[in-house]
Amino acid sequence: MSKSKKSIFSIILLPEIIVLSGLLGGCQNLPVFFSSEPESINATEVQPQIETVPTHQFQLADGQNIVGDLAAIHTRTKDTLPDIARHFGLGYNDITLANPAIPPWTPASDSRVLLPLHFILPDAPHKGIVLNLANMRLFYYTRQQQPLEVFTYPVGIGRQGWNTPMGLTRIANKKANPNWYVPDSIHREHAEKGAALPKVVAAGPDNPLGRYAMPLSIPGYLIHGTNKPYGIGMQISHGCVQLYPEDIEELFKKASIGMQVRIVHQPYLAAWDKNMLFLEAHEPLPKWARDKHRFQKQLLKHLKQISAKAKASVDWSKVKRVLQRSDGIPTPILKQSPDIAEISQNALQLAHPRQLYEQPVIEDLKANDWSMLVATFDNETKAQQLAAMLNHQGPPIPARKIQKDESYQVIAGPYKNKKEAKAAAQRIRLDFEINVKTLKPHLISKNE
Repeated sequence: MSKSKKSIFSIILLPEIIVLSGLLGGCQNLPVFFSSEPESINATEVQPQIETVPTHQFQLADGQNIVGDLAAIHTRTKDTLPDIARHFGLGYNDITLANPAIPPWTPASDSRVLLPLHFILPDAPHKGIVLNLANMRLFYYTRQQQPLEVFTYPVGIGRQGWNTPMGLTRIANKKANPNWYVPDSIHREHAEKGAALPKVVAAGPDNPLGRYAMPLSIPGYLIHGTNKPYGIGMQISHGCVQLYPEDIEELFKKASIGMQVRIVHQPYLAAWDKNMLFLEAHEPLPKWARDKHRFQKQLLKHLKQISAKAKASVDWSKVKRVLQRSDGIPTPILKQSPDIAEISQNALQLAHPRQLYEQPVIEDLKANDWSMLVATFDNETKAQQLAAMLNHQGPPIPARKIQKDESYQVIAGPYKNKKEAKAAAQRIRLDFEINVKTLKPHLISKNE
């Protein structure tokens, strides 16, 4: 598994509130808000631990339309849900929807996190690449050898107003280390923010296309990597399809020019597995929000047809609850089948890896380092949250919370010189709408 890191969240500080808002250059940008904290579905009973579980690659038998397993892991100090998601091949949407009671950036140590590694395949031919916008997940089918295999990866897609197009297309080209030729529309958008872009962004850490790009036959749209990986699992791009750097590297090697790419929007998915009917539900994307009732009517009609054919009895109250949750967890819906609490309790319990993939490691500040005072809070959790979000920017902005008297400061750094510190301060002002204070070299204690 190859991997690398950087993110994309900005925040606006309002009285007593921190609101996440997407920020991004290049092909990215979309708001992200704190979710409410409904009653947790996680069970307290701990199952025996196993070391690993399939996350990307699955073999398919004839007629099989569901793969993987629901798993769980306990957090350690300084874990965030985005760190865990990336390590296990999940997007921000996957892990936050499956764990609505756990704060994404500040989970308590030893929180039990569900890993929704159980996927119902889109209702589409098992050929080439199939992208389901509704759950922001790409499926690549290959029959290079028997049996048929599917590889699945989380993606970032177009935000509202820059929607990723649907339909059948193809991979038109493949480019390693691509330059980014900035479209006029994105030039104008960045100019309005006071952040002018060059006409061409050369390959490298500042290029939002990442290291690999595959233009589609739909002009202007690509499947590509990103220099801001923690936007995967969000509507964040200007229409392109983005993958984690490690995932696009794998897909780039497997995919071929001319391969078909089918883009669909299927918020409700059903499949049989071992004589059990499962339902996976997602909220329709904003573009299709008005069609939600129609989608659900179509689903109910479909469930009646397939259950009648199999002479099985659907528990319609369970169907209703799955639709209400819309958390992306495939759930049994036949009568006498286990409910969400039971399948959560029986999830495969994974041992925590020694180190989560590309989890930020923040250097201590030394006496000769430049740094920045980003914000001061009375609330420790809010300070830790902002520090975590800065650490997951793309490129990262190293930060930590430091207690000072009865308040908590968020200090960013280290930086080698004043020029580096000012450049980072400018990024924070543009991306987070926070005016920071540059600090001359001095010793800062109580790093956390």
